Amino acid sequence: MEFKEIVDITLMQGFAGLSLFSVLLLMGLGLAIIFGQMGVINMAHGEFMTIGAYTVFLFSTLVEKFAPNLMPYYFLVAIAVAFCLAFIAGWLVEWGLIRFLYKRPLDTLLATWGLSLAIQQIFRTAIGPKEVSPTLPEWLMGSWSPREGLDIPINGLFVLGLTTFVTCGVLLALYKSRWGLRVRATVSNRTMANAIGINTSKTDRLTFAIGCGIAGVAGAAFTTIGSTGPTSGSLYIVDSFLVVTFGGAASLLGTVASAFGIAQTQSISEFFMSGSNAKVLTLSIIVVILMIRPQGLFASKVRR
Repeated sequence: MEFKEIVDITLMQGFAGLSLFSVLLLMGLGLAIIFGQMGVINMAHGEFMTIGAYTVFLFSTLVEKFAPNLMPYYFLVAIAVAFCLAFIAGWLVEWGLIRFLYKRPLDTLLATWGLSLAIQQIFRTAIGPKEVSPTLPEWLMGSWSPREGLDIPINGLFVLGLTTFVTCGVLLALYKSRWGLRVRATVSNRTMANAIGINTSKTDRLTFAIGCGIAGVAGAAFTTIGSTGPTSGSLYIVDSFLVVTFGGAASLLGTVASAFGIAQTQSISEFFMSGSNAKVLTLSIIVVILMIRPQGLFASKVRR
């Protein structure tokens, strides 16, 4: 194999890794808001991703059956609806369950794990146990060839653009909006935030719901690279926690860097070894780095 071919294959694997990076980053952003900012261990986070994925599938099925002329446009609308449905579900879960379990991490872990299993069963009953895939618009199909021998999937470029848009939106909201100001004040000193008139309970609920909504967008993006089943979200939950922990629990910049590093390491190494060995290699590197730097790549400096 010539050197040019090796370079092209490595680049294509790297671009393939960008799709995984995008899904991990969107999942990690949601968790970084919920876990990093609120300290809630949400084991049902993957199911909110599945809500987003099933939303795209249902939109695809309905549009294809009743309004096929709208097929080129449905995907963007489905992404927005996926965010809204996951946001509403997250709002209800925080109101009905999570708000009673703050400062009880083990109880939160067990409760959300049970919630995860319950939601999976709802998916099996309502939609079915088999994996499904939406019919994607024509403009998402095919690849872009900047030069001969190098093909970059268009759906991967779209997902990367979507992820960039959502990430920038989250960063702007966290540092330039009233919600972000309240979140940062609550994280820094909850008692003082309450004393100056911030409704920390409402802030917690909105923050949890936004994190779940971002997971819904991750699910919509996931439909471009894989099929969806009742347990699809749970397959990503461990990797998502790895992204947040490795990057630094309360650092959004760390989440971006961590997601990119994990996705690229796994994707490129999968070409040179089996998928399981690539996973072991990635996890081994993370473990070694966390032994050296247990606070993560970008530790957030917060006054306690």
